Amino acid sequence: MGDSGNLEASIDRLLNEEKQMRLAENVAGTRKAATEILQLCFEAKDWKLLNEQILNLSKKRGQLKQAVQSMVQQAMEYIDQTPDIETRIELIKTLNNVSAGKIYVEIERARLTRKLAKIKEDQGQIAEAADLMQEVAVETFGAMAKTEKIAFILEQVRLCLDRQDYVRAQILSRKINPRVFDADTKKDKKKPKEGENIVEEAPADIPSLLELKRIYYEHMIRYYSHNNEYLEICRSYKAIYDIPSVKENPEQWIPVLRKICWFLVLAPHDPMQSSLLNATLEDKNLSEIPDFKLLLKQVVTMEVIQWTSLWNKYKDEFEKETSMVGGSLGDKAGEDLKLRIIEHNILVVSKYYSRITLKRLAELLCLSIVEAEKHLSEMVVSKALIAKIDRPSGMVCFQVSKDSNEILNSWAVNLEKLLDLVEKSCHQIHKETMVHKAALRP
Repeated sequence: MGDSGNLEASIDRLLNEEKQMRLAENVAGTRKAATEILQLCFEAKDWKLLNEQILNLSKKRGQLKQAVQSMVQQAMEYIDQTPDIETRIELIKTLNNVSAGKIYVEIERARLTRKLAKIKEDQGQIAEAADLMQEVAVETFGAMAKTEKIAFILEQVRLCLDRQDYVRAQILSRKINPRVFDADTKKDKKKPKEGENIVEEAPADIPSLLELKRIYYEHMIRYYSHNNEYLEICRSYKAIYDIPSVKENPEQWIPVLRKICWFLVLAPHDPMQSSLLNATLEDKNLSEIPDFKLLLKQVVTMEVIQWTSLWNKYKDEFEKETSMVGGSLGDKAGEDLKLRIIEHNILVVSKYYSRITLKRLAELLCLSIVEAEKHLSEMVVSKALIAKIDRPSGMVCFQVSKDSNEILNSWAVNLEKLLDLVEKSCHQIHKETMVHKAALRP
C-alpha cells in the first residue's frame, strides 16, 4: 500500500513538473518528465496505470509533438516485457490510439500495427491480421527506410495470399516497383537538404534489399501459381536465379534453374517465351543439368516430339519437383505439358506442310482425328497459327489466304521484276552488238 502511495505521489510531482515545462514550451524538460512517469509505472509493473498515463499525457492541452513521440517510442520498448498476451494487446492498442492521425508518429504506428497483426496471426486469426495490416499505407511515409517499407508491403501481400485474397494481393504487390531491387545499395547516401524529410534507419530485424527481392518473387510465384501463369512464374524464378547469393551457391541455383526449365516448357508459345528459352539455352550453367538442356533443345528444334518417349524419360524428374513455392507440379501441370508438346508439333507441321490430310496430321501428333482437329482449332482461335480445315475432304490448309489487293501487288512486283530483267537483257545484247561491230571494222 505504501509503495502505491509513493508511486502516486511521485507521478503527481512529475505531472506538475511536466505541466510547467509544457506551458513554458521546454521540449527537453517535458520529454524528460513524461518518459520518467512511464518508467515509474513500468518499474512498478502497473500496466493499467501505464496505459492510463500514456492516454492522459497525450491528451494534455498543447502537448508537444516531441514529448508524444518520445512517450510512444519508450512505451514500445516495454511491449516485449509484458507478462501476458492480453496486457501486450492492451498496450499496443493504447499506443495505436495515441498515434492515430499523428504524422510525426506514423512510423511507430506502422510498427505497432505489424506487432498486433503478428499476434493475431499466431492466434490463427489471419483475416483479422490482414485487415489490420491493410489499414496502414506505408508507401506514403517519407521518413521510413526503403527496406522497411518494402518489408511491410510484402507482409501485407503474404497475409492476403494466406487468406486467398488474390485480387488484393495483386493490388498491394503493384505498390513495389521491381526495379527498386536492382538499385545499387553500395552508393553513398546523399545528405538530406534543408526542409527534406530525414529518412530513419531500418530496424535490425528488417532483411536486406536482396533478401527482400527473393521474398517478393516467392510471393509473386504463389500468386501466379493460383492462375497457372507459367511464363510469369518462370520470370519470377529467373529473377531469383539472378540474385548474386543464389548464383554463387550450386545447391541453390540448380533447383531454381530446373524450375525455370520446367516452366519455360509449360508456358504457351509466344515471343517472350521464345526469347527466354533461347537466353536460358545460352546459360553455361545449364550444362550442369544435361537432361534439361536436352529438353529445351528439343522444344527449340523444329522437329516433331514423341510425347510417350519424352514422358517416359522425364516423368521421374517431373514428379521430383515437390519443393515448389506455389505448390508442386501436379496433374494439371502434367496435362499442360502434354498440351504444349502437341502445340509444338502442330507448329512444326505447319512449317513443313502447306496442305496435309487430317488423318496424316493425327498420325504425326499420335492423336485421334477428333483430338487433332480440336487442338488445331484451339490454336487457330488463339491466333497461334493460321489454318483452314476442309472437313468433307479431310484436308488442312496452312497457307494464308490473300485478299485481292495483296494478289495485285504481288503481280505488280513480279511484272516489275520481269521488265527489269528484259531491260538488262536488252542492254547486254546491245553491248555485245557494239563490241562485235567494232571488231569487224578494218
